Amino acid sequence: MTSRREFIKKSALGFTAMAVTPSWAVERNDRTVRSAKYVSKRPPVSERKFVSKAVEATIARVKPKIKDEKLAWMFENCFPNTLDTTVNFSVRDGMPDTFVITGDIDAMWLRDSSAQVWPYLPLMKDDDRLRQMIAGVIRRQTQCILIDPYANAFYPEPNPKGEWITDKTDMKPEVHERKWEIDSLCYPIRLAYHYWKLTNDRSVFDGDWQKAMVSVLKTFKEQQRKENHGPYSFLRVTDRQLDTLNNGGMGNPVNPVGLIVSSFRPSDDATTFGFLIPSNMFAVTSLRQLEEISGLVTADTRFAQECKSLADEVEAAIRKYAVTHHPNHGEIYAFEVDGFGNYYLMDDANVPSLLAIPYLCGASADDAIYRNTRNYVLSKDNPYFFSGTAGEGIGGPHVGYDMIWPMSIILRAMTSRSDDEIRHCIRMLRDTDADTGFMHESFHKNNPAKFTRSWFAWVNTLFGELILKLEKENKMDLLIC
Repeated sequence: MTSRREFIKKSALGFTAMAVTPSWAVERNDRTVRSAKYVSKRPPVSERKFVSKAVEATIARVKPKIKDEKLAWMFENCFPNTLDTTVNFSVRDGMPDTFVITGDIDAMWLRDSSAQVWPYLPLMKDDDRLRQMIAGVIRRQTQCILIDPYANAFYPEPNPKGEWITDKTDMKPEVHERKWEIDSLCYPIRLAYHYWKLTNDRSVFDGDWQKAMVSVLKTFKEQQRKENHGPYSFLRVTDRQLDTLNNGGMGNPVNPVGLIVSSFRPSDDATTFGFLIPSNMFAVTSLRQLEEISGLVTADTRFAQECKSLADEVEAAIRKYAVTHHPNHGEIYAFEVDGFGNYYLMDDANVPSLLAIPYLCGASADDAIYRNTRNYVLSKDNPYFFSGTAGEGIGGPHVGYDMIWPMSIILRAMTSRSDDEIRHCIRMLRDTDADTGFMHESFHKNNPAKFTRSWFAWVNTLFGELILKLEKENKMDLLIC
C-alpha cells in the first residue's frame, strides 16, 4: 500500500494516452484543433468507475470556453477524476452504498471522500444516478462513524491485516487509520446538509444517521476534556515525530476552556497544541447545520439545542482564545492554541486551514481579522509559505521544506478578491503539473517535476471546482494566462 508521503514520479494515473484524437479535441465550431500534446488522460469509458451524464455535459459545456489549451486539457482530466477512478457504487439492501478511495491509497477518508464528491452536488438535479451515488457516500460515511467516530480512514470490508493494525489505539478491522481529527466528523455533516438542501431528500437522515450524529456530539464533548482526557489515545512505532502523540498517546496538555481537541490535523500530522483553530471553526459551522437538520427534519428539538449550545460555547472560546497580535500583521487567528496562553503561528495547506476559513466555514472574506490572517499565511512570516522559481504557496510539515501544495494555491484563488491574484494562481497551477495534466499533493518550489502523489483525486476535483466557480462569476477571461 502506498504511503501518503511517498514521492511518485510515474505518469499520472498510469493510463496510456489514447492513440487517436478523441471527439473532445475538436472545438464545436471546428475552427480550432487541439494540439496533439493535449490528448485526454482519462481512462477509456469502459474502464471508468462511474459515469455521470451531468458531469460529462458540464465538461462539454465548459471546456470550449477555456481558451488556454493546457488549462482546458487539465480541466477535462481533473474535474471527473473522482468519478473516473475512485468511486465504487453499489446497492446494498435496496439502498445506495458508495465507497470512495483517495486515489493511490485504497482506503476511504471521511474528509477526502466528502471533498471529492462535493463539486458534483449542484449537478444532481440533472442526474438522478449521480444523486444516488452521493447519497451512497453519505450512507457509507454514516456506517463508518458508527464503527468508530475517532477514526479518520476506513476499509470497504474488515481487514485484519490492515496497514496500521499495530498502532497502539483501539483499532478495529474495518479501520485503516485511527487518527482523531475534528474535520473527519465535520465533512460528512457538510455533505449531508447540502445534499438535503439541494435535493430535499430526507431519506439519508435515517435512524443510523441519527445514531451517528449522537456519537459525533458525544465525541466533540469528550474532546473538550473538561473532566478528563477522554477515551482516545494514540501511539505508533515510527521515526516520524508527527505520526504519534507524546505523553503516553494523549498529546500536549490543554486548558479546558471550551474548545475541542483535535489530536491530528487534516494533513494527518499530530497537532502541537491540541486546539486546532480552523477545525474548531469548522465544528461550529457543522454543529449549526446539525442543529437545523435536527429541528426541521428529524424533529429532535432536544438534540438540536445541545448542538446549538456546544456551537455557541466553541464560538465564544474561539473569540476569546484564538486571536493574537502579530507584529507585522496585527490581530490574526492562531493555527493552534492550548488555552494556557500559548499560540502556534503557521498555516498548513490542508483544508480546513486558516486560508480556507471563508470557503469552509462561511465566514466573510472581508472580516478584518481574516484579512490580516490571510496576509500573514501568504507571507514569509508563515514558516510553511514557500516561494521559488516555479511558484509560491503554502505547504506543511507532512511533506516538508520547500514543497508547495496546489491545494493551497486553489484556495488562495477561491478566497481572493483580486483578479490579478486569481490569474497568478491559475498560471501557477497550469505551469506546475509537470506536464501530467493533473494536480499533485505537492511540488518543489523550484522544480515541478519533483512532486508527491500522481493520483490524488481530492485536489483534482477541487481544481475543477475552481474553474466552475470562475465560470459562474463570468471570469473565464482569467483563464487566459
